[in-house]
Amino acid sequence: MKNFMSKKNTVTVFVSNMTEDVWDFVQSFNDYKMKAQEVQENARLSDQHLHGVCDERELIFISPYNLEQEFIDYVQELYSFNRLTTLSPQKHSGEICVDLIKDDKTYEYLLNELKQYKNVVLKSYSSSRQFYRLKKKLILDGIMVSTPEAPDESSAWTVDFYGSKSGIRQLAQMTMTEEPDFRVADGLVCMGISEASQIAAHRYIKQHGVVLKTNKGHSGAGVLIFKEGDLPNNFEECQQKLYSILKQDLYWKNFPIIVEDMVNVNQKVSGGFPNTEYIIKGNGEIELLYFGGIIVTKAGVFQGMEIGEDVVSERTMVGIIDFGYFIGEQYSKSGYRGYYDVDMIAAKNGKVFVSESNTRRTGATHAFKALTKLINKDFMDDYYAITHNAHPLKPNVAPMSFAQVLALTDDLLLKKGKKKGVVITSANILHQQAVGYVVCAEEKKEALAIRDELVKRLKLA
Repeated sequence: MKNFMSKKNTVTVFVSNMTEDVWDFVQSFNDYKMKAQEVQENARLSDQHLHGVCDERELIFISPYNLEQEFIDYVQELYSFNRLTTLSPQKHSGEICVDLIKDDKTYEYLLNELKQYKNVVLKSYSSSRQFYRLKKKLILDGIMVSTPEAPDESSAWTVDFYGSKSGIRQLAQMTMTEEPDFRVADGLVCMGISEASQIAAHRYIKQHGVVLKTNKGHSGAGVLIFKEGDLPNNFEECQQKLYSILKQDLYWKNFPIIVEDMVNVNQKVSGGFPNTEYIIKGNGEIELLYFGGIIVTKAGVFQGMEIGEDVVSERTMVGIIDFGYFIGEQYSKSGYRGYYDVDMIAAKNGKVFVSESNTRRTGATHAFKALTKLINKDFMDDYYAITHNAHPLKPNVAPMSFAQVLALTDDLLLKKGKKKGVVITSANILHQQAVGYVVCAEEKKEALAIRDELVKRLKLA
């Protein structure tokens, strides 16, 4: 009892495990270089997740790569952690939870640190199967951990099922009578590239466009968008062309393929891609975190978000928030706990279609958490924010250190006591000649002006 009373109260362990969320998908890449690049880019973005746990006071942050000291100092000054310890396994395979368990020295250090606390809370980017393996290992080694942002193991299936393209489509079909506004684009789920190429060719010729999605892709990989003129108008030639494209990557053969009609996007509604994010708490209660519009490339690759009330019209906002809650209610009933978002497409016919739902933290959770901490929990009422997770530098620009980025942007930075400016979200992504940031101001015009000045100073593309 004396030993227990002498222990510190609570510590949170956060594991930045982005690649584990799509591990099976990444494993199916035919191109080894592409696979390595995907794993590396996810790892480079891991320090971004430190902003996403800025509300923790005692924190052990575990990431694939070591965090730069300048970045740690910058984040510490912003958020004033009582304790911030960063750890990285020596090996980086993409399965960080497994790497940690196998790294005797780092794992032993973690165990000794955790034994100093009465309560250990384990959190992660994604509730992956590797995450549950780490949880079991810690318990086996005498650490009683709680996982409030993850389902119980008996409901762990909800992570992959509802986080897949086919899962959200099935849910929409099952509940169409109860919630008619919960729509997905007309399409079919099929297996095999022969069947998929035939269905897609038929739809392309009939609709002058088609979209193909693998069941669980990542950041645009596993999505093919074909507009009018991209493919032959002859069925046989079109099918053969599609087949030749699909056979290039193993994931099209290994996982279900969704073939959808192309939605005529209305970019006047949240840029065409409204989004809402929520968290389902341990008691099943659903809380709306934020809403806005997703910024994507023409190829459908996620870049960042616009966040704030002005991004979404009031009429659209009410609708998308309501069926976001409805989707969350279904998740909660099934036992899912943790973060989820709903990605949507606004069509020119006035309808809004659900594109997918991510059952994990997302590419903008860190921005929401940072602005909640630095401004206030209701910042969306009065502020506009725009984010970019990896804005590339212009070609031939010399590599920059994190210290150089801070020096070049010092007067633009959002600091304690300020209510507008820039948060630099990552140091590691600079190794890929890109800059991650969140820009916030009361007016959209001012925020974009700050963003443009940032782009100019750092010579971003």
